[in-house]
Amino acid sequence: MAMIDLQGRVAVVTGATGNLGQAVARAFLDHGARVALVGRSAERLAACYGGASEHQILVTADLTREDEATAMAQRTVADFGRIDILANIAGGFTMGPRLHETDAQDWERMLDVNARTMFLASRACLPHMLAQRRGRIVSVSARAAREGKPRMGPYCAAKSAVIRLTETMAAEYRDDGITANCILPGTIDTPENRRAMPDADFNRWVPPGDLASVILFLASDAARSVTGAAIPVYGRS
Repeated sequence: MAMIDLQGRVAVVTGATGNLGQAVARAFLDHGARVALVGRSAERLAACYGGASEHQILVTADLTREDEATAMAQRTVADFGRIDILANIAGGFTMGPRLHETDAQDWERMLDVNARTMFLASRACLPHMLAQRRGRIVSVSARAAREGKPRMGPYCAAKSAVIRLTETMAAEYRDDGITANCILPGTIDTPENRRAMPDADFNRWVPPGDLASVILFLASDAARSVTGAAIPVYGRS
């Protein structure tokens, strides 16, 4: 990825304290971007990234809340002057019972953390991209978005919504210099997944850095002709 240069670009990374969020943030910083690192916990942000610098700011926000999503975008523009890239990494996963036993709060939580955060963060950043007639939005869906799976109904529905919202934004903003794409990870090789599935073959899973490389490409000028795509990144999982 040496050909990718994000010098002068400003990226927003949501879910910046998670395994994938950290990999994406590091990739953007390594390629010259200034990055707004967004997470729900100020303490966790500080533990992952230290403090603010000329290249990064730490933004505490609950992106299920409209006012906090709007404030996140405003803070980024106030500090860095623009928003060129939005990486919607925030999300979550839980298994559950069968649908007739699924609690409505569990349904709402999966939609909130996966689809609502993407919607509100995108809505907050898009006006700034429209003003400069340029932008890249890259979101994280999931392999499970392709078809329903047992005991995963709320998660499958929420990640499917990410694909549909991506396609909608691609169609709505294609004449404004703004692209929207998403990736569909297979099983990600994280400490949490290793603990949950200790007997699995970890070599078949997808390293966060490999996913970050695809997101980096989609956020770059090299992908200017790619929009509305849902790209599988399954590894051998």
